[in-house]
Amino acid sequence: MADNLQSSIVRDFRQTLLWPIQLMTDHSSLSAVNYPWQVLKETPHSPWVEIQDEFLHDSPHLSETRYQEFVTFLPFAQRFLYGEGKHGREAGGYGESPIHIFTRSDISQVRITLQGEPEPLVLRVSHVELYFFFDIDVAMLAFEVTGKDLPLKSAMEIMYRLGRTYPNYWDDTGEAGHCAQLVEWLDAQGQVIARSDYEDKARYLAFVKENHVPCVSLHWLALLHPLVPHYSDQTGELRYREIEYQRMPLMAYLSFDDVSQLSRGDLIRLGLVCQPWHSETLPFTEQFLQAFEKNNCYDRYWDEARQDPWCTTRIMCTGQNFVVVGSHQHRVFTNDRTGIKRHYQNQYFLLFLIAHFQKAALLMLSDRMVQAISRLNIQSEDSVKVFRSRIRNATAVFLRFTHRYWFENVSDQAVAKDLFSLMLKQLDSVSLFEKTRRRIMDMAEYLEGEEIKRQADTVVRLTVVTILGLIGTMTSGLLGMNLIDLTQASLLEKLAYFSIVFIPVSLLTFYTVIKSRRLSLFLDALSNEGVGLGYKLSKLRSVWVGRLDDH
Repeated sequence: MADNLQSSIVRDFRQTLLWPIQLMTDHSSLSAVNYPWQVLKETPHSPWVEIQDEFLHDSPHLSETRYQEFVTFLPFAQRFLYGEGKHGREAGGYGESPIHIFTRSDISQVRITLQGEPEPLVLRVSHVELYFFFDIDVAMLAFEVTGKDLPLKSAMEIMYRLGRTYPNYWDDTGEAGHCAQLVEWLDAQGQVIARSDYEDKARYLAFVKENHVPCVSLHWLALLHPLVPHYSDQTGELRYREIEYQRMPLMAYLSFDDVSQLSRGDLIRLGLVCQPWHSETLPFTEQFLQAFEKNNCYDRYWDEARQDPWCTTRIMCTGQNFVVVGSHQHRVFTNDRTGIKRHYQNQYFLLFLIAHFQKAALLMLSDRMVQAISRLNIQSEDSVKVFRSRIRNATAVFLRFTHRYWFENVSDQAVAKDLFSLMLKQLDSVSLFEKTRRRIMDMAEYLEGEEIKRQADTVVRLTVVTILGLIGTMTSGLLGMNLIDLTQASLLEKLAYFSIVFIPVSLLTFYTVIKSRRLSLFLDALSNEGVGLGYKLSKLRSVWVGRLDDH
């Protein structure tokens, strides 16, 4: 079998990286809702500009492409992605979409230098977008690059190495493992805006040692600016930290002259985003890969026997990756209006975005719970109050997330429905949702139980004070209200008598409250007919002597 790494040419190559990040905000207030997109919009000299959705334009007509995208989704998903129209907003309905999208246009190209390659690869940057979601402290960076007539080996290298936020290791020569040798953002004139620093091992080691979190490469830092890493020394109101693995989730579209020339090893390497290697080999053992086609391939448009010439499109999904391959000559694959290529750029991208947003939001909520518990000091009343506030805030956010953003199905169109189900299955999002829900609800039930316990304890204390106060009330009632005749006394004498009575009674009441828990145990023993006088006297003695026994 011929090696396809150089002979197979990718006529049309597109790669979309999707980087979920967690926004670090203040969760001390239960009712507070953060608006990070508003902060970004008001930041001076920011390269990010908010995109006005086509649905909000003054034009009376919608583009056909956007229309096809819109009708793919079910009504509840349409409201999430696009909001409601004019009549819905006027009627006080769902309102505008909870998604806010920003873009920057200063980065036109990316130049990638690969180890061992004589010349760097230059790709066009198709779009750079930053997605914010109302009420959820998660942002998603979408970064798409395109290229033409690339050797299969180069396409595989780009897919494998471009979306790395930091190195895993460094080899003996100092090269960063799994990363490109150099990645550079270029403007329209070819001038360098930012470049990677994967080779700066000292910077990464020092940052991790000090902050216990990974260090992000300089070119990705520059891309997100004015957002800054939470643990860095940089100043910035919008702060973030990574929420997933160092390799970003990616989508890829590859168009070949004849996709049937690719070997099974080539297809598996593309689907799993592995390093390029000889076509006749597999990236892993046959036993490990025996269920790859069953579990990771959506072969609605793929004929393994090669009998139908138009059935040359394979869609591969591993959760982390979504890769589409097909033959360049078939319009069902390359048509810019109705083909797989258009669906990849619109419908499939939104499916991928929703699935990864849901997972990122659930991970963010789980992280909030961990932070709240790790910062709890049960010996500090202030710490306990902050803990309760954070847990209640996380519970409220989770309930709103469930009703606004959580979908297990977003479309009834066959392909979109199947692909979204496959994404959720590969990401294990349903299981993650149930685990997060149980943890948050268990914590909410615990707080509710603690609140009921505090209320019950207060009632017991008040009951004890009332019972003891009843003795004095009945005694004064039997003796009569005129025990001391002060009708002829002066105002000063009346105030003196009032103080003589008021001060001791107040002190006795406060003392009774202080001893109310011990007194409640004594009253409980006193009312128990099954115990003897000695036990009751011991409980009376324990009001002043010994440790408090709640049992």
